[in-house]
Amino acid sequence: MKKLVLFASAAMIVLSMASCKKDYTCTCTYFGITSSYEYKDLKKKDADALGAACTASSLCTWTVM
Repeated sequence: MKKLVLFASAAMIVLSMASCKKDYTCTCTYFGITSSYEYKDLKKKDADALGAACTASSLCTWTVM
């Protein structure tokens, strides 16, 4: 019984971390003007894709909020 409880607890922790959503910001600076856009509740897969698009130019940075 103790093993079952331990396994269930570990599984819940792993699943809760896997579905974690975070907020990100893409900040770009053009000719001295800074512009930022916030992305809320992104999954890692979506964040990776948007982060790559954001940083495709050297004018923008991608950060976790």
